[in-house]
Amino acid sequence: MSKRPLILDLVLYGTAALFAGATALWTTLTPHEHWGAVAFGGYASAAFVAAVLLMQFGASWLKRALVAGATGIAVVAIPLVAQAIERANGATGRAQEEVLVVEGSGRRLLDTGSPYLHADAIAGMADPVLGYNPYQPGMAVFGLPSALFGHHWWTDARVYFLLATLACLAAALRLLSEHAGKGTLLRALQVSVVFPVCALTFVTGGDDMPVVGLMVLALAFCASGRPLGAGLAIGTAGALKLFAWPVAVVLAFLVWRRFGAQASPFGALRRYLLGFAVPVAATMVPVLLLDARGFFDNVIAFGLGHGVVESPAQSPLPGFLVARYVPGGELLAPVLLGSAALVIAVLLWTRPPATAASAALWSAAGLSAAFLLMPSTRFGYLLYPVVLLGWWLPLRDAAATAAEQLSDGAESPGPSLAVEWWR
Repeated sequence: MSKRPLILDLVLYGTAALFAGATALWTTLTPHEHWGAVAFGGYASAAFVAAVLLMQFGASWLKRALVAGATGIAVVAIPLVAQAIERANGATGRAQEEVLVVEGSGRRLLDTGSPYLHADAIAGMADPVLGYNPYQPGMAVFGLPSALFGHHWWTDARVYFLLATLACLAAALRLLSEHAGKGTLLRALQVSVVFPVCALTFVTGGDDMPVVGLMVLALAFCASGRPLGAGLAIGTAGALKLFAWPVAVVLAFLVWRRFGAQASPFGALRRYLLGFAVPVAATMVPVLLLDARGFFDNVIAFGLGHGVVESPAQSPLPGFLVARYVPGGELLAPVLLGSAALVIAVLLWTRPPATAASAALWSAAGLSAAFLLMPSTRFGYLLYPVVLLGWWLPLRDAAATAAEQLSDGAESPGPSLAVEWWR
């Protein structure tokens, strides 16, 4: 039995332990510091167990899965619940701003029917950053438990970000388990949960995780030939964050190409677009009818850098550096972003993805370009391409298996050679 999977496990957990330790020692953000202090022990223990298994003969997939599950509990569940309990008991610095923003939007949604404040009301706040809600209206749903039942650890928005993400990943796992290898599915789950950028995001903020989880689920639906389910999944993601909309375009090209040879080539595309429209319309239309100005002030104006306060998303990536330091950069950065989007759109039109695996690569590349060139951006956004690339492995397996079965009706050949090493 090959030891390569265990070698990769050891590298993953060992590197993650170094990352967590460095975060605990040198970060200036209190939630990150607390995560690093707890996660270091979890990753270091996992690396030790992986090293022990590596010295054994024939360590099974089940043992690797148990280590991964225990690591997820140690570096995600335990520090998340600990920070939520401490925060509910009055401790400060136990959550990033986005948690407070989402919970505040849930309260406003119950009180006024809109999750947004207007710019003039935000300008009068002691901390205007917490007044802005740059998310789509659907994100306020994760703030409803706190709004309905008060502030407890179990009403913390991060708890529901985690549960929603795990539900999406479990559904994707079920959809792909028939045709993808166990090794690639385990690797995808490791990347989605215990990879340090994802674990840190779960514990300290979390709002990006259900969005990327829904992207993965949409890709799994596409791989299973279910365009309506894919539309509903990516539409729900689009109702949470605008980041999902470029992925929705990629999946539309995939559905168009994959089902274009059928008797009704646009039937599948119509089902996909219908699925996308339902959650987007259900969450956006009522808010736009009631409070279009609030939506514009928060999602559009603030997102483009025209709010009453600067966005805290200021990681020194190329788009931010151009906008901040290059003469005329405030205009140049959006031009660069728009040019990249135009190039990707042309390439999609001329060479649309043929499989869900290739759509995952297109999505990862497009989002990477966007995050690098956006004037307001964070290093943490790079978790999107990381997770999508992780799920490329089982999606590639599923595509290879489907092609083989269509050609001669053979049994599943297991993982493709292209991804065998990474199992």
